[in-house]
Amino acid sequence: MDRTLNIVGGGMAGAEAAWQAAKLGIDVVIHEMRPEVKTFAHRTGFLAEMVCSNSFRSDDDEQNAVGLLHWEMRAAGGLIITTADRHRLPAGGALAVDRDPFAEAVTAMLQSHPRIRISHHEITALPASGHWIIATGPLTSTALGAAIAQETGSDALAFFDAIAPIVHADTIDMGVAWRQSRYDKGDTEEERTAYINCPMTKAEYEAFIDALLAADKTEFREGETAGYFDGCLPIEVMAERGRETLRHGPMKPVGLTNANDPANKPYAVVQLRRDNALGTLYNIVGFQTKMKYGAQTSVFKMIPGLQEASFARLGGIHRNTFINAPRLLDAHLRLRSRPHIRFAGQITGVEGYVESASMGLLAGRLAAAEILGRDLPPPPPTTAVGALVTHITGGADAKTFQPMNVNFGLFPPLDDARGGRRGRRDRYKGYTDRAKADFHGWLSAQDAALSVA
Repeated sequence: MDRTLNIVGGGMAGAEAAWQAAKLGIDVVIHEMRPEVKTFAHRTGFLAEMVCSNSFRSDDDEQNAVGLLHWEMRAAGGLIITTADRHRLPAGGALAVDRDPFAEAVTAMLQSHPRIRISHHEITALPASGHWIIATGPLTSTALGAAIAQETGSDALAFFDAIAPIVHADTIDMGVAWRQSRYDKGDTEEERTAYINCPMTKAEYEAFIDALLAADKTEFREGETAGYFDGCLPIEVMAERGRETLRHGPMKPVGLTNANDPANKPYAVVQLRRDNALGTLYNIVGFQTKMKYGAQTSVFKMIPGLQEASFARLGGIHRNTFINAPRLLDAHLRLRSRPHIRFAGQITGVEGYVESASMGLLAGRLAAAEILGRDLPPPPPTTAVGALVTHITGGADAKTFQPMNVNFGLFPPLDDARGGRRGRRDRYKGYTDRAKADFHGWLSAQDAALSVA
């Protein structure tokens, strides 16, 4: 029986998955098409090349979810994070990296490992047998993308994703906003109050439209087209079609009564829909956008009830490749229809270098455990890695699934003893303390089961 782990893609996730599996005694082959097959974004043939940015974002492991993810990856001996530490640049509280030396060092570490072999060729079809991890990221080749789409369904793979902003529920002013589904639809009270509604007067609506039309927007590269669908238009494109378009579309006020001011009918209403099973995150319905991030924050905070909103993710439309992970993957990142294939990295619907690498770390460890004959659980959802994998494999709604960065809105709420009703700083410290203890316990149990020192 072949015990080799094959990994397609040598980006952050693929490199990390290979390192973790090899550390556990598994022979690994990384199939990386570059430099033989080029992409428009990559400049080198190095593995783990940083394309969009040189930042791994905040390194604060007590007050920031991505900093906590850094901590967990360091605890697990992650190749990506430890190499980033060796090649970090001054960047305040962020972890910024000297990108070319970083990629060169990751490549050298993988090339020199006795259990890892790197093969430069393109994989164009899903393998029929063996042990595989697909970690091809947002620039998956056309041929492999077509093979994935054929296996998973045409609606499961996106090449331009339309992303609406997501708000932390506890930052919405419920003295202004209210809970109600349009026309009170639903068989249960939870369904009838599934949406949070933010009302606008005529003056507020007109000012919002003016700001929306004037805001700075990101344009596509020459030769790229967004391929918009009418049901997924950016809000500024809708507004350009007429000032009343939004009020008769995603901002229509019909079927709603303002519980805070029942006598006055809103001129327009912005609706937010729960985005995760915990109810800690809400997305702004129909608000996919091309506005630049700074402009989004200013414009969206004009919405009554969102003046103090904290955003777990801002909106956007950009080229991407990701599968509908909640529908297609099990809790071990295995493709349900072909369980010998795992997915890892950005193609699973996580967003960001660190998140992609963390899913590679998990996929590599879980694949190695399976090859060694051990059925080990993923980390608990109270950890950063566990919260991410729980979200993409079932915590998120498959019907509205979009890529997501790690954030505390993905974590189960704290009980009172851990700071559940304290201020934000105490609450975030409660999340990180709990996560570190739980991740250490998971890691110790896994390493013991795999006889790793």
